Amino acid sequence: MATGAAELGAAKARIDLQSSFVSSLSDSIDKGVGQLVDADMNKESTRLQALQVQQQLGIQALSIANGNSQQILSLFR
Repeated sequence: MATGAAELGAAKARIDLQSSFVSSLSDSIDKGVGQLVDADMNKESTRLQALQVQQQLGIQALSIANGNSQQILSLFR
């Protein structure tokens, strides 16, 4: 009876240890996934800012080109 109780106690200790390990591992995975999501959001934010700057530069270039053509047309009047 004592041997059986000792084996049950040892098995419970192993199960508790494994449960603690799995819980810690799950927390680490959740933290890692959160960091990856944050990194992706930073990357996408930077990409969006770059695209917005490109769009602004394109608009300015068209505005300059349009202004220059208007000046050239005014010379022929």
